[in-house]
Amino acid sequence: MSTPIRILVADDHPVVRDGLVAILSTQPDFEVVGEAASGSEVLRQVAALAPDVLLLDLAMPEQDGVETLRQLQAAASPVRVIVFTAFDTDERILSAVQAGAQGYLLKGAPRSELFNAVRVVYGGGSLLQPVVASKLLRQVSQPQPEPLTPRELEVLHLLARGLQNKEIAATLDISERTAKFHVSSIMGKLGAGNRTETVAIAAQQGLIEL
Repeated sequence: MSTPIRILVADDHPVVRDGLVAILSTQPDFEVVGEAASGSEVLRQVAALAPDVLLLDLAMPEQDGVETLRQLQAAASPVRVIVFTAFDTDERILSAVQAGAQGYLLKGAPRSELFNAVRVVYGGGSLLQPVVASKLLRQVSQPQPEPLTPRELEVLHLLARGLQNKEIAATLDISERTAKFHVSSIMGKLGAGNRTETVAIAAQQGLIEL
């Protein structure tokens, strides 16, 4: 008989942990070797128990799952990690995958998917649910906006005060042509069609306060 896959279950809710342990224990090739209720406990348990696979929730006390993943990665831990969480926002998924997660399942996935994920990840593969994969692809395919230069930020603040190119030029002691160039550049970087939209997008992104 082959050696069972050694699993560590990490979730800050005892009821969820109990449920996962019970479900995983139904599989003859799985062995739950430990449980953890916080990010720091995960790091201690991984070091002490050397599990093959870690089932990790992202919402953890002391440090969240993504930070825990980063620390495991920094320590070059060989454990394979499946994020098992209720979080399905694009940023969370991208952060977890960038931090080294090999699998990402949403709570509510059928138990057959969970069992499959453990076996695939243990075997060296990676597994994302289709809904997770599509969100991740969308996030990766979106070009990251180019940051504004310090001068462009100055122009943006004047723009937000309703100043025209001529007034911006006079305030910053630059030519009107240069002011116009800066305004066009800001609009291009923010993907705005006009000055009003530029100010609205900039406020939304926290670049200015209205």
